[in-house]
Amino acid sequence: MTIRHLKVFIEVAEKGKMSAAAEALYITQPSVSQAIRELEEHYTTLLFERLSKRLYITEAGKLLYGYAKQVVSQFDLMEDNMVPNNLKEKLRIGATLTVGGSILSPLVKDFREDHPEINIFACVDNTQDIEQKLLNMELDVAIVEGQVKHHDLVSVPLIKDRLVLACSNEHPFAGRASVSIHELEGQEFVMREPGSGTRELFEKYLEKHKIKIHTVFEEHSPDSIRKAVLINNCLTVISPRLLESELRENKVYIFVNARQDWNRSFSFVYHKDKFLTPSIRHLQDLVTSYGEHEVLADIPAGRLTASA
Repeated sequence: MTIRHLKVFIEVAEKGKMSAAAEALYITQPSVSQAIRELEEHYTTLLFERLSKRLYITEAGKLLYGYAKQVVSQFDLMEDNMVPNNLKEKLRIGATLTVGGSILSPLVKDFREDHPEINIFACVDNTQDIEQKLLNMELDVAIVEGQVKHHDLVSVPLIKDRLVLACSNEHPFAGRASVSIHELEGQEFVMREPGSGTRELFEKYLEKHKIKIHTVFEEHSPDSIRKAVLINNCLTVISPRLLESELRENKVYIFVNARQDWNRSFSFVYHKDKFLTPSIRHLQDLVTSYGEHEVLADIPAGRLTASA
């Protein structure tokens, strides 16, 4: 069994057809078939079911796919970094949207000032997609506000954060000392997309209190959420880190959850088999230092209560 076998297997698993894998790898289809057959003989198990001229990956195949992605990713990384005249280290950082819209850019700037010799790639997506990229070894580390669920990922909470209920200063809630959770019934909201850690946390809270809201907008970017709040008078639940300028300019009003049900953390996440290089550990230290900034220190805020 070689790296070549694993690369062929990954292509077949992802393409679903041996002909497509052969085309992607610039080899013949019989060569692909032979590589898969040799892998199945090596592990004495069936990796694909062949039904009606289609391939369906087996449970054993799914298990091998997870390991193969890790092995091939580490091998390719070694090759990239050890080729003469190409010894510049690469660091692939993932971030969820709240992180990407608040601390990611200054964090990368600070890191590059300390490590100009390292090539940086940063990817911003929702928690669910970032988790999958880490599992597929497409990212080295990530900073997320949601909860990662896979047992192969290590999650280290580093920065305290919380969600707030936000509205424009034109909304009837603006300026009030408190709002009851039951007053959210039927209110118009702008929500994050499915797969977002922010959305998951808020939806669990609504379900707990049996509250149904009216989702008018479903947005992927913090800027679109802010516009829906300011222009269309929607409510939203969001990290105050994404509203700093609007809060300073008195354009929005916020409510803090009185029972702290929306408290959470930005976590530093990596695969359990990932080798933590000195540069990764330095990045982790930088992330920790960003937790010293408190957005709500001097901002007026109401309270969201669980009772009328």
